[in-house]
Amino acid sequence: MPKNLSRTEVDAFRARLCAVAQRRFAERGVDAVSMRYFRNKEAILATVRAAAFDRFADTLEAATRRARGDPRAAGNATCAAYIRFALKEPDGYRLMFDLTQPHPERYPELVRATTRARELMSASLEVLVKAGIFVGDPHLLGYVFWATMHGLVVLYLAGKLPAKPNLRIIQAEAMRLLVAGARSGAAMRGRRATSTARRPGR
Repeated sequence: MPKNLSRTEVDAFRARLCAVAQRRFAERGVDAVSMRYFRNKEAILATVRAAAFDRFADTLEAATRRARGDPRAAGNATCAAYIRFALKEPDGYRLMFDLTQPHPERYPELVRATTRARELMSASLEVLVKAGIFVGDPHLLGYVFWATMHGLVVLYLAGKLPAKPNLRIIQAEAMRLLVAGARSGAAMRGRRATSTARRPGR
């Protein structure tokens, strides 16, 4: 007689299935994954990717929470959490960003998880812009920082970065340059405001 599984048991089963599917997707490609228990391979891929995006978002969210409202600390924590997740879960990371999802609009859970992760990646930049520490469109800045982090991760995972300087040193230098650029607009704005305030007749 078939057993009726509880919601917890079903979720646990799907989590185990996703872990296996993620490994197979990453190691052998889409054709290596069976469609059992899912509508088709696209549905498996969407479920696996949504789960990876949620774990990624959880990592970013926990890091910024520990920053306790400090905009600079939150930005640094987000960058560190990004790298930490990518190195801890390289298979999940590759599926999230390096594999195209056919018809993503058909999978609301994937859209939700992707949107959540993307918003968390730019959240600390929005705070820095609002605080006047950075100048620019936070969403545009988010893509710039993301592109830099992603490029570093992909090069590292492909074995293209040297042992010296290592990933952490290169990341720190990349962030130093990006932060200096994002802050230069704020410094320039401050100088213009001071100059205007000192003009005669004011």
